[in-house]
Amino acid sequence: MQPTNPSLDALLTAALSEDIGTGDHSTLCCIPPDAQGAAELRVKQEGILAGMEVAGRVFRLRDPGISFLPQMQDGQRMFPGDVAFRVEGRVHDILGCERVVLNCMQRMSGIATLTRTYVDKLTGYHTRILDTRKTTPNFRLLEKEAVRIGGGTNHRFGLYDMIMLKDNHIDFAGGIPQAIERAWEYVQRHQPGLKIEIETRNLDEVQQVAQAGAGKVFRVMLDNFNPAMLGEGLRILHGVFETEASGGIHLGNILDYAATGVDYVSVGALIHQARSLDLSLKAV
Repeated sequence: MQPTNPSLDALLTAALSEDIGTGDHSTLCCIPPDAQGAAELRVKQEGILAGMEVAGRVFRLRDPGISFLPQMQDGQRMFPGDVAFRVEGRVHDILGCERVVLNCMQRMSGIATLTRTYVDKLTGYHTRILDTRKTTPNFRLLEKEAVRIGGGTNHRFGLYDMIMLKDNHIDFAGGIPQAIERAWEYVQRHQPGLKIEIETRNLDEVQQVAQAGAGKVFRVMLDNFNPAMLGEGLRILHGVFETEASGGIHLGNILDYAATGVDYVSVGALIHQARSLDLSLKAV
């Protein structure tokens, strides 16, 4: 992630505005406006650190001249007692940014930590882990960045950067061949190069994609297949398409899916079941 990404700046500016509102009266009432100080980000729980670039950007949005001194980096394993960064500047700016920085970093570190657990589980296998669009509204940018920091692979960011023909699209279009053909014609007319993925619900649908999708579909999702069915589906597809398994996959069964040789497994739980980690910002 680029720390000056306009989308990131918009997200963080809105977050600061939400928190500060008409003013940080707790600080205004007892700290002189020109008071200088320093604080440290202290780790209180083991995990994977995420959100360092975000934290630096929050402080610089508040004061471009603030001193932000990283002592760790995103993706690094952290332990209680570690200090991730030191920030020096006006006390009003440090305290005004505190909660936004902590909320972002605690959430991102929780996602990165859970993602790394899945990634480590797949060590030695061809299969890679994908996130999904099951994200918190207006926080997707940071949640998907946390997955990347944890070693996962980002799926499409939104509805605009990939065509994903799911069950409802297929049913409304009248079937898999019709959905594929219409999607392919749409891409040629409107956005050549836009990739098409399609969801399948059973082996008959996999066979239909194998017949109708060659040269048009780049990835096939096999949704809610058990490992045995997944293996049969992969044989039907003959390695012509990228493959993705989805639905009901968790740490307890992910190796059964990876053993089939599927290219990707997508796990919404990377984001929606991650627990924030304990971090604190303390004056020094």
